[in-house]
Amino acid sequence: MGLLENKARARLFYKYLSRVYDQVNPFIWTEDMRTAALSLLDIEDDMTVLDVGCGTGFATEGLLEHVDEVYALDQSEHQLEQAYEKFGKRAPPVHFHRGDAERLPFATDTFDVVWSSGSIEYWPTPILALREFRRVLKPGGQVLVVGPNYPDNVISQLLADSIMLFYDEYEADEMFKTAGFEDVKHAFMGPSYDPDVAITTIGRAPE
Repeated sequence: MGLLENKARARLFYKYLSRVYDQVNPFIWTEDMRTAALSLLDIEDDMTVLDVGCGTGFATEGLLEHVDEVYALDQSEHQLEQAYEKFGKRAPPVHFHRGDAERLPFATDTFDVVWSSGSIEYWPTPILALREFRRVLKPGGQVLVVGPNYPDNVISQLLADSIMLFYDEYEADEMFKTAGFEDVKHAFMGPSYDPDVAITTIGRAPE
């Protein structure tokens, strides 16, 4: 388990990263990548959508181009403070919650779509979180998770494993199917300098 696959350490990490997150993020998780990921969903404006690990709201902004309201959750109060400045704290179109991906504070069968980008790599037990995603999804609902693709270089692999969760499409397939998702598919994306740095996995909750 990597250094940041720990909730307390991840919160501490983002206490400081949140100050510059919106300046650093565009070099890693770009608008083009967000658009490409959104294109993988069958999404309509009246759908109920949850953004898990919303951070400062970058993905939330993209989701709001397709739906009227988004429920957004993050464990970092410092990331959420940045998001509040963009959207406001208490009023639609974004409903913010501070919480844990492995214990979502929502009722079963609530959402049409659960989205998570740049968060799975910090979860101590990804299967628990993915099972929570399936629980809160309506039957037939869609899940989309963007995470870091496992590097090919041995040195990079050692470094990646020491920091956080990196995984390939075969591991992603196993995680999502173990969590109970169907029609699991994967797409690779990234900025121009590293076009396969991220792996995006989509699936559906059973009908």
